[in-house]
Amino acid sequence: MPVDFDLFVIGGGINGVGIARDAAGRGFSVALCEMNDLASGTSSGSTKLIHGGLRYLEHYEFMLVRKALSEREILWANAPHIIWPLRFVLPHHKGLRPAWLLRFGLFLYDYIGGRKKLPATKALDLRAAAAGAPLKGEFTHGFEYSDCWVNDSRLVVLNARDAADRGAKIMPRHKCTKAAREDGIWQIETEDMTTGEKSVHTARFLVNASGPWVDEVLGDTLGADHPHNVRLVQGSHIVVPKIFDHDRCYIFQNADERIIFAIPYEQDYTLIGTTDRDYPGNPADVAITAEETEYLCAAASEYFAKPIHPDAVIWTYSAVRPLFDDGASKAQEATRDYVLQRKGEAGEAALLNIFGGKITTYRRLAEAALEIIEGDLGKKGPIWTEKAALPGGDFPMTGFDALLEKVQKTYPFLEAGQAHRMTRAYGTRIFSLLGKAARQEDLGKDFGGGLTAAEVRWLMIHEWAMTAEDILWRRSKLGIGFSMTEREALANWMAMESCAP
Repeated sequence: MPVDFDLFVIGGGINGVGIARDAAGRGFSVALCEMNDLASGTSSGSTKLIHGGLRYLEHYEFMLVRKALSEREILWANAPHIIWPLRFVLPHHKGLRPAWLLRFGLFLYDYIGGRKKLPATKALDLRAAAAGAPLKGEFTHGFEYSDCWVNDSRLVVLNARDAADRGAKIMPRHKCTKAAREDGIWQIETEDMTTGEKSVHTARFLVNASGPWVDEVLGDTLGADHPHNVRLVQGSHIVVPKIFDHDRCYIFQNADERIIFAIPYEQDYTLIGTTDRDYPGNPADVAITAEETEYLCAAASEYFAKPIHPDAVIWTYSAVRPLFDDGASKAQEATRDYVLQRKGEAGEAALLNIFGGKITTYRRLAEAALEIIEGDLGKKGPIWTEKAALPGGDFPMTGFDALLEKVQKTYPFLEAGQAHRMTRAYGTRIFSLLGKAARQEDLGKDFGGGLTAAEVRWLMIHEWAMTAEDILWRRSKLGIGFSMTEREALANWMAMESCAP
């Protein structure tokens, strides 16, 4: 009996698209469905770091930290347009962890993960360093170490784009409503959330990578009895006007043993987060609470000389992390490592459930998933993603400035900020997007912030953008500076463009 796909993936977050990309690149026929937009859940609500997780060392998660640290430079090399190094300043708080413990932890952080390109840790005299200027005078010494920044939602979209370029069928806004084994294969029903149209697909292997909804899919879609595998943990962030002018980030310890970050964000802002609290509700309804806002403001104000008040917050975002429920007593102690669970008797179509994980380790998770999948379906191609650039990332990992200079020479009419933003977003594919444009007017209507009709059309055609929200909050972060009138104008234009023949 003909089968549509070797592999069907439920979930368009980073784990789902990572598995789809890896499988397609090995020669498997792949389909992926996502009930909303790509990266519309946890994968666009992270702190946007490619990092080892310094604090996980205190919970003895050495293997997780090592695995994550080893991915930093791999991912940076794969996508140097959306991933780049940052330096983090850790002030020594005399009332909390002793300096020798911080120094030892950072020594491990430097040397257990195969660091080659990233600068090593160093001690800082905060009385003399520029990074000490925004802090209270009591913080006189600290440390500086390396991790990386990532545009998280673009990482998801670029993995999906590469999967599609390698033959995968990517179906955003298609919900898997039912899946059952029949005659040794999966019969999978999907519903187009825009039109209501239903379709049936067949596959030899099914992957449940639906993040916070993984147990819901197991129960409602697959008919399992009262599944409970994940612990839903809410993480919230606040964005305030820029607090400091330098390019360093801060990691702050708190008396409750949590840590928060303060990170330069979108040129004009500072991002502060995250919280860690168990979440009992529907993941679709997650939103920051007044208590979380006050907590983040108070925690940052413990260090910054100028206090941060809740009324300074101009934007917030929250997401639910689907952590594997390992029975930890506190949310911040629950493991961030992934757990892969294969279900199915010998000879029947198998199911692979994905629990937990970090955006940093998504590529390793995909490789581990493919090892299981190949155990059922057989091998088709080699392991390949370690040295494979994501779309637009085919330039040297330290070559962004040279690429930006080339863009500015090729398109001198672009404003400096517009050229920088677009080169960061699209890398080398900016030349395909802009084509032979010779003046700003060639790009069509400007919706604000340098977002033009040419770019919006590209995102609709090549990156599955369907709504203004898709573009303003996931394909870019331009929504922070957009007025309601500008958002409505963009939405109206997109609606007309979608209807055009």
